[in-house]
Amino acid sequence: MSIFNNPEENYWRNFFTKAVLVCVTVAIIVWFLPRNEGRQYRYDVGKPWMYGSVIAKFDFPIYKTDEAIKHEQDSLMSAFQPYYGINPTVENVQVNRFLTDFKKGIPGVPSDFVGIIADQLHRVYQTGIINTTEYNRIFKDSTSTIRIISGKNVRSVPINTFYSTIAAYERIFSNEKLAAQRPLLSRCNLNNYIEANVIYDKEKSETEKNDILSSIPLASGMVMSGQKIIDRGEVINDYTYRVLNSFDKEMKRRSSTEDEITTTIIGQVLFVLILVMMFTSYLSLFRKDYFEKPRSITMLYAMVTLFPILVSLMMKHNFFSVYIIPFAMAPIFVRVFMDSRTAFITHVTMILICAAAVKYQYEFIIVQLASGLVAIYSLRELSKRSQIFITALLVGVASGVVYFALQLMQDTEVFNIDASMYTYFTINGIFLLLSYPLMYLIEKLFGFISNVTLFELSNTNKGLLRNLSEIAPGTFQHSITVGNLASEIANRIHANSLLVRTGALYHDIGKMTNPVFFTENQAGVNPHDQLTDLESAQIIINHVTEGLKLAEKANLPGIIKDFISTHHGTGLTKYFYIHYCNAHPDEEIDKSLFQYPGPNPFTREQAILMMADTVEAASRSLNEYTEESITGLVNKLIDGQVSEGFFKECPITFRDIALAKVVLIERLKSIYHTRISYPHLNKVKEE
Repeated sequence: MSIFNNPEENYWRNFFTKAVLVCVTVAIIVWFLPRNEGRQYRYDVGKPWMYGSVIAKFDFPIYKTDEAIKHEQDSLMSAFQPYYGINPTVENVQVNRFLTDFKKGIPGVPSDFVGIIADQLHRVYQTGIINTTEYNRIFKDSTSTIRIISGKNVRSVPINTFYSTIAAYERIFSNEKLAAQRPLLSRCNLNNYIEANVIYDKEKSETEKNDILSSIPLASGMVMSGQKIIDRGEVINDYTYRVLNSFDKEMKRRSSTEDEITTTIIGQVLFVLILVMMFTSYLSLFRKDYFEKPRSITMLYAMVTLFPILVSLMMKHNFFSVYIIPFAMAPIFVRVFMDSRTAFITHVTMILICAAAVKYQYEFIIVQLASGLVAIYSLRELSKRSQIFITALLVGVASGVVYFALQLMQDTEVFNIDASMYTYFTINGIFLLLSYPLMYLIEKLFGFISNVTLFELSNTNKGLLRNLSEIAPGTFQHSITVGNLASEIANRIHANSLLVRTGALYHDIGKMTNPVFFTENQAGVNPHDQLTDLESAQIIINHVTEGLKLAEKANLPGIIKDFISTHHGTGLTKYFYIHYCNAHPDEEIDKSLFQYPGPNPFTREQAILMMADTVEAASRSLNEYTEESITGLVNKLIDGQVSEGFFKECPITFRDIALAKVVLIERLKSIYHTRISYPHLNKVKEE
């Protein structure tokens, strides 16, 4: 005997599965949570200290602010003189190259011009030439003096005593004799013989620069052990703010020891474990059915895991703000595909876990809880795209209002509020609009079905429904009527009316294979007259299996296929069964030959469809449509289904069944109401 055939072993199997699920979830989340963040306080200049007294437990320096250090660096660097060296070979190479190229003279000008140009080149090289790009960069940096390295000697020289390569070219033509012949000399490309001979010494300059920057002290004081830093209610000034920042930095540095890292990890494991166990306990107590659906459990725990990982990564890498993450997306998905209560519990669990990674937990938790509640309340049913836009707008507004209220509670001056937060809330709302396209991805990934998809499937102008209306118009009208009846019942007993209506439209698509064998599509000729009862029964039964084949070919969701397979349950084709029994009174008849494959309905919506389908089809056989005949028919058929056990496997109640009867009777009376006879106009005799 299998070890899982008794309740006790099943209990331990389920317990082990849940334990593994919890452990894996906790391990993944804790792995990504940031470590060594030190003490996490929220404080700003000009605001009161909201915590208890802070006493220094160790000596630590008072670090300067980044702005102060940057100011000192800029001040020192303004007087910094970069180092340059002079390359003497450049002049010799270029002047000799010029003389070689024009040893026969320059065409069109006197022969002595070669010597004049060579002398001008010598003069500019002796003064010094700096590359034009480098020359402009020095001026941009407001450097007025550079240091020239000459052997072991270094001298400071004003930058304006040197030429750029462009200025050196112009300096050559400062000679009046050369200037007069410039149009002819320009053909000689004298700029090719001008090259920078004052070269930037990067190694020497960078070394000097680093020495200057390293000389700047990072601290401007000390706090001694036992010294009070701040007390509750004290207003934080610039100095206190620096001390607190220094204290945080020192705490982060000191918290990097192995023992303290271990303590941090243990704390994170306990925190996340408690929250995940509470979440799992909720599902075990109130949503046991989700554990029977791997897709549901996978999505729920994926939501609880994914967002804390995103928050942890953003905090570790200091990337933007966590407030841009659309946390409300998780409860939206859970609400659309499951239920509101589970959506709220999932959101709370996720936000509390995320709070372990952020700095300002109180503010973060309040804002995100408010946004999640607004998302759940505003999106009870998703039926059109505009609802996502409205939800995103409401979430953004709610987040902004809650944050504004929190700030007013701490600071009475409205204009001191951080305006950048509202930019984050706006970005959050924009990201939340991605819920709509992502919803399609989740549907396909986890096998869910949304109301939007149901609306698309209900379109009778395309696909299988259009084919049904053309091939089997009687069945099509029957399906529409059954859908209307079923959706009315669903509304009355608070079931999913859109789902049952969509299922009703598809439940008889298998009749398209042999439409004339079904009475609603016949026009006076019944092909069953030429067949045996067994053959007729098989054709009728096959509309279920043929419908499943068509649904599979059209990639219909599994939840719609279930309506096709369960709308007759394991019932009999009673007409042919009874007719066969009457014709063979002495024969032991095998009921399975006349029985639908099933299964019986296992959801409330499927049970509603079975009742509506049976009653609507049978109502066509009534000789007269009176309140008594309709009531008797409805009670007889549904009571018969109950007595045959068709509803034993679905969570429908006797109250639901009673309400379904009432709805069916009322709607059938409206459908088959009798009209009064109009009197005939008697002819008036002409006088």
